[in-house]
Amino acid sequence: MKSARPNAEQGNPWESLDPYAQLIRSLLPRATNVAVCDCEGKLRWSMEPVDGPDLTELVDDSLYAARTELKLDGQVRLLGGDVPIYLCWLRDDASQLLAIVAIPYRRGTTAAARSEPNTFSFVYSLIRPALECLRRDLLARASIASLHDTLSELDRDLELLLADGSHLGGAEEGSDELATLVQGTAEHLRCAMAALLVPDKGIAVLRARRGLEPNGQLLTRTHRQLLSMAHMRSEPMIINRVVPSASVGLVPYRILCCPVRQASGRTIGALALFREQEADELTERDARLTEVIARRAVALIDSQYDALSGLGSRAALERRAAAILAERQAGKSGTWSALYLDVDQLHAVNERFGMHVGDTVIAQLGELIRKRLPLGALAARISGDRFAALLPSDIETAAQFADRLRAGAEMLGVADAEARVPVSVSIGVAPLERGARDLAHALAAGETACKVAKDRGRNRIALYEGGDSSIVRRFADVNVASRLRDAIGAERLRLDAQLVLPFCGGPARPPHFELLLRMIGEDGATIGPDSFLSAANRCQMMPTIDRWVVERAISLLKPHAALLQERPAVFTLNIAGQTLSDESFADFLVGAVESSGLPPGVLCFELTESATILNIGRAEVLMRRLRRLGCGVALDDFGIGLSSLAYLRQLPVTMLKVDGSFVRDILKDSRSEFMVKAIAQLAGSMELVTVAECVETEEIRTRIAMLGVDYGQGFAIGRPEPFADVLAQIPLWATAAPAYRLTDQPRPEATQLQ
Repeated sequence: MKSARPNAEQGNPWESLDPYAQLIRSLLPRATNVAVCDCEGKLRWSMEPVDGPDLTELVDDSLYAARTELKLDGQVRLLGGDVPIYLCWLRDDASQLLAIVAIPYRRGTTAAARSEPNTFSFVYSLIRPALECLRRDLLARASIASLHDTLSELDRDLELLLADGSHLGGAEEGSDELATLVQGTAEHLRCAMAALLVPDKGIAVLRARRGLEPNGQLLTRTHRQLLSMAHMRSEPMIINRVVPSASVGLVPYRILCCPVRQASGRTIGALALFREQEADELTERDARLTEVIARRAVALIDSQYDALSGLGSRAALERRAAAILAERQAGKSGTWSALYLDVDQLHAVNERFGMHVGDTVIAQLGELIRKRLPLGALAARISGDRFAALLPSDIETAAQFADRLRAGAEMLGVADAEARVPVSVSIGVAPLERGARDLAHALAAGETACKVAKDRGRNRIALYEGGDSSIVRRFADVNVASRLRDAIGAERLRLDAQLVLPFCGGPARPPHFELLLRMIGEDGATIGPDSFLSAANRCQMMPTIDRWVVERAISLLKPHAALLQERPAVFTLNIAGQTLSDESFADFLVGAVESSGLPPGVLCFELTESATILNIGRAEVLMRRLRRLGCGVALDDFGIGLSSLAYLRQLPVTMLKVDGSFVRDILKDSRSEFMVKAIAQLAGSMELVTVAECVETEEIRTRIAMLGVDYGQGFAIGRPEPFADVLAQIPLWATAAPAYRLTDQPRPEATQLQ
């Protein structure tokens, strides 16, 4: 047998014993070697190479006596029949065997040398000081090694508890944090399997140590007992020997079952560890660590699951969806579909019955979705009354599931003291495209289809189909609205101005300019309002946009306030019907005009006839406040409403804008001509200014002027140009003629200020 020289860097307590061997040989010159064995008789260190098994056999033979004869310090044995070997037993402070020092001794050749005393007690008395020093050093080294092991174990414990899941051994790529935590627990605590069970959340995570297959059948047989133990006890239970029973059968594992409790103390599940019977017993340390891991699991559950519905959070759904999409890119996953579910009129339920009833509706829907969700599907509550789900199926199968879910929601109902609260949902179904990079695209398509389902009467489902114009328009609006928000935040909006000039034959009037909004794309291209105002209306963004237009227009006009006093012009700003519903907008607008320092008469605010009639109360109040300030008020699209004349006496307007549909057809439709003439005569009798929109040709301009309309607006009058360029021309107006009119001579493309 050759002596082993372990690496000292590994914390080996048996390394570098040469000084003690040298000391022993100085005290016992005839010693031929010094060998040190551990308490199990295994050779750990030798001063000289040891050949053959004889020494090891002698040490093994002496072990029993060393462990039982606690008052003895050792014994002498003969090697090869005549070579004495002194076996010195070193003990710790508790008298437990620490090491055995074997010292072969060479007899002298002379008769006198052979007669020297060689009893063990005599030799031990000579080398006892050296052995005591060696004993103390080995005790210190053992303590240091034990401390090193303890600290290393604690470091690994801390690493497990603080791990973000990216480096835990055995964690599956793309798996969620709970699965990663369970996998890391099995690895760290050297268990064959670990399982996390939380029935209320639909969580059942089973992971095996690397190289092993998880035993799902065992978990199926034992999960009821595990959950029962967790609910019955407030602390972990260690079972190092499981007695076979008729209900669970033979369980060849040691089991540690730890309750999973919320901060309130309520037990919601169990964290169970399974360790092989032939492995070390589970200990209290394992139990304490498992308790901490269970608390970590609760924190993850709270962050990944919605407390009210019991479904996942949006962030958790997006993480899982990212893994699914990555698998699809790699060709490892099949067809998936997305569901977007919105509770119908939940705000009405909250207002009538109270928020607690609305919360009950959310909780019941969450339970319904959780119970009916097919295997492998994912679901989350993504906002107040909206849910999303991902199903591993094609869109037709997903639609069938959605309709069953809709019918189930309709059957729910919530009992209240006053009445039974009806519950219904609208659901949009969309495919999760194979080339998609994230979940947002599919959810946007699902949301668009869901809103179409609401438009069609609620309590129904709608599929996202590229050929459905209403769905396509809604989907386009969702995308455009996102870009519009970015443009507002990045100041990529611009005001253009279109000239509105008076016709000849009337009194001198100032020019008008209608301010028009433009969006600047990320590539610098100008985007007209037709491309984004529909999206702004659909996404309730018009109040924000109208505020921006007012603030921007006033800030650009302020430096020219003095010149506008001398040579006035009128600048018309549009107010959307949606903005009239904003209770704070009227105060904002009046305050902005009052603090602007501008002559109020240079500002005119334009509302469409239809929006005004729909919000007649607020519209009239706003108009009167603006008129008291001295601002103009225009009524746009006049003539197309059913009640135009009935409301005209009530509203304090200063200008009527004839709807462009009449103007465009005036040369070929006598009825359009009659309407324009009638509006002009009516406005004249009421001392209102009239403007004809869509004057696109010279012929239309001539005919409109003959009918008595005061102003013209359109490409035959002037094209929109940047507002800043128009304002740069204001100093030139002071040298111009007293009034701005369209003459009969210039062609439309040469129209200019006279």
